[in-house]
Amino acid sequence: MTDQVRGGRRRAGLARLAASVTAAVTAATVAVAGCSAPGSDNAQESGATASAASAPTCGSDPVTLSGYFETGFPLAKALTTEFTKQHANVTWNIREDQFAVITQNAPRVLADDPPDLMRLPQVSELVKDDLLKNLDGYASGFGWDKWPASQLEQLRLGPGGRPRGEGSLYAMGVNFSMTGVFYNKKLAAQLGITAPPKTLADLDAMLAKAKQGGVTPIVQFNGGATGGLAFPLQDLMASYGAPGPINDWIFQKPDATIDTPQNLQATQHLERWIKAGYFAADANATDYAKMMSRFIAGDALFMFNGDWESGNLDKQMPGSAGFFLMPPAQAGGKQAAMSAPLTYGIAAKAKHADCAAFFLNWVATDQRARQITVEVGGSHPMGPADASMPPVKAGSVTAETLDAGAKIAADNSAMDFIANATGAIYAKSWTPQLQKLFAGQQSPDALLKSVQSDYVSQVGS
Repeated sequence: MTDQVRGGRRRAGLARLAASVTAAVTAATVAVAGCSAPGSDNAQESGATASAASAPTCGSDPVTLSGYFETGFPLAKALTTEFTKQHANVTWNIREDQFAVITQNAPRVLADDPPDLMRLPQVSELVKDDLLKNLDGYASGFGWDKWPASQLEQLRLGPGGRPRGEGSLYAMGVNFSMTGVFYNKKLAAQLGITAPPKTLADLDAMLAKAKQGGVTPIVQFNGGATGGLAFPLQDLMASYGAPGPINDWIFQKPDATIDTPQNLQATQHLERWIKAGYFAADANATDYAKMMSRFIAGDALFMFNGDWESGNLDKQMPGSAGFFLMPPAQAGGKQAAMSAPLTYGIAAKAKHADCAAFFLNWVATDQRARQITVEVGGSHPMGPADASMPPVKAGSVTAETLDAGAKIAADNSAMDFIANATGAIYAKSWTPQLQKLFAGQQSPDALLKSVQSDYVSQVGS
């Protein structure tokens, strides 16, 4: 199967998924003014009425785009660097923070010091507060509305913010990201592990074998402001249940709950891993960068992470890193994964909104940008259905993650990230609760009930 076909199948799967879920969010209609002329920097003007003949550009005068991006992820930096090479009048002023910090800071930053381009957490509350620019005009002007609809459905909200999954466009992805399990092939071979697990029981056996063999089974970040145990937890939720109810909860569908029997089984399974010593003992003091350093150094067999690291691992561990999707609880069951656009938005009061939109379009349509998305980001680019797919080295971990994406599309089993359910749920609920679980200070049942209680108070009526 070609990469283009894989990408098409993946997008088709995402379309079926996104069309099936709705969200009960409270949002105000964003007021939109007419589009500025190409290159205009008027913060109050919008792309709402742009046409294909007048799609904005960055012009020829000097422009400094401000960005607020996620720490530790090289794709955005690689793309902005290449953009400046091709558009020498555009430079960048970039601030970076960890994702949980961005989640906390997003409303204040967008209101008080609005960046032109920002890595976005959960979007519905930002739309409700009129903090994100309506991108419908840019979608029309650049032809985004002619792309496969699945690429943008998770980034749309209806009139008044209801429902999520349709309506106006308020964000754009720079690629489709997906999570799963990376493994060290050399350590696996030393332990006699010759193939990825087919069931959750197989994975449990591999973890036990690593522990018995003196190898740290899993290195995972869970320290500071980031609850990285949410990655294996959501994978376990998918093993025991199905992505539909999880997406319903993330998209704030009425009466949705994370406190289900299946999710309790998943959380109890995670606790068993913790008590068995399958995670590095200092996980609650391990940040993302330390996790990556340890995995690359060969200090652990497994790491739960996303395909955005595929290019990095191909460079740092050529031929030594592998990837597999979380196995199902029962043999032959469908597999699921967190898979969604890597989301960026333009502040409602951005100074250079047109140029920022031009950059987002360039990311999806420029051949070199698409190549960077695959090589550095390790995942499928956004863009037109007939856009060419950059070549991928056979046997690379990037090739494995792209193949896994095709499997998720075939199973129609993509999920959004449980950290994106509300603007505060990751920093205020998942992170402290998972850190308490790891420290033996919280039970699985109480964890889910606490997160659900916080969710209800945050979502409101």
